Amino acid sequence: MIEIKEALSKKDLKKFVKFPFTLYKDSKFWVPPIISEELRTFNKKINPVFQDAEGRFFLAYKDGEIVGRVAALINWIEVKQQGIKKMRFGWFDVIDDQQVTNVLLNKVTEIGKANNLEFIEGPIGFSNLDKVGVVYEGYDHIGSMITWENHPYYVTHLENYGMSFGKGYSENKMDFRDIKPEYFSRIQALVKKRYQLKAVNFTSNKDILPYTNEMFDVFTKSHAVLSSFVDINEAQKEYFKKKFIGFLNPEYVKFVLDKNDKLIGFGIVTPSYAEALQKMNGKLWPFGFKHLLHAKKHSKTVTFYLIGVLPEYQNKGITAVIFEEFYKTFEEKGITMCIRGPELDDNTAIQQIWKNFNPQIFKKRCTYIKDIA
Repeated sequence: MIEIKEALSKKDLKKFVKFPFTLYKDSKFWVPPIISEELRTFNKKINPVFQDAEGRFFLAYKDGEIVGRVAALINWIEVKQQGIKKMRFGWFDVIDDQQVTNVLLNKVTEIGKANNLEFIEGPIGFSNLDKVGVVYEGYDHIGSMITWENHPYYVTHLENYGMSFGKGYSENKMDFRDIKPEYFSRIQALVKKRYQLKAVNFTSNKDILPYTNEMFDVFTKSHAVLSSFVDINEAQKEYFKKKFIGFLNPEYVKFVLDKNDKLIGFGIVTPSYAEALQKMNGKLWPFGFKHLLHAKKHSKTVTFYLIGVLPEYQNKGITAVIFEEFYKTFEEKGITMCIRGPELDDNTAIQQIWKNFNPQIFKKRCTYIKDIA
């Protein structure tokens, strides 16, 4: 018999966070989260997402052992302002037992029905800045700091539950040594001259902070047309600044300003922390920080995390300016591989951006959906 218990206490939430460490203990490709950061994500006193969203966290037990978990999520901005009556679920992990999946998703469906929502979709987080999707191709490639990983049987479980393909996402890799600067070097010079633009580079994170509010505005305006987009509140922007600023190598942040010093485009790349996080196994102390700092300074693989251009400047070559700056930095640092995090398959604009860089798809993931009867 499967028993469902809501994780309400700090002790139970820690069990919720740590369950995947057991489930994936033999995996070479799973990248553990930082336990303390995950707990902060679920802390309603710390994470301002709870100003506009609800989250309930459930553990499944069988014979006294934890065998699954799921987060049942409602983003009220999405429901009330966008009119999308979606019940979200995320942080979904289970043993290979269909009954466990059924019981967990029944609980999600029950909550959705009680709130007059029309369908469930997942795995997804609270917003676009959270992890997304279940992997259905590419299980033999290491994950990243910004992705969930899963066993192949997850797909079978979700489809057996009656769910269907929702939104598709692809992850790509590009060998930096194959990138030819002629694709963007000449164009970027013309673009900067025509529109009176300048590129801004950084050497310290504190110099990035004055631009972060503008950066979120550009991000919102450039991504608002995507099928998955849900806006975030001002407090969340401050929260994400503090959460991620320490992971940034300032040399991997590139901004483009107009003649009035207004931010019109940006690109953010992070060093690959995947192997460092595996060594840390969820713990910052006593040696976790050393692994992170080493990766931050010495990783030869980078992950393209965010890129955005104001709509009025799209299709005008602004990305060529961004790529020129990245190219110079990557060449200096000896970067060999560039990884793109999950990007929507229906985001044709982003696909056009990368078409000249010979991107190789190495992993595919998707969300699953089901109507609430």
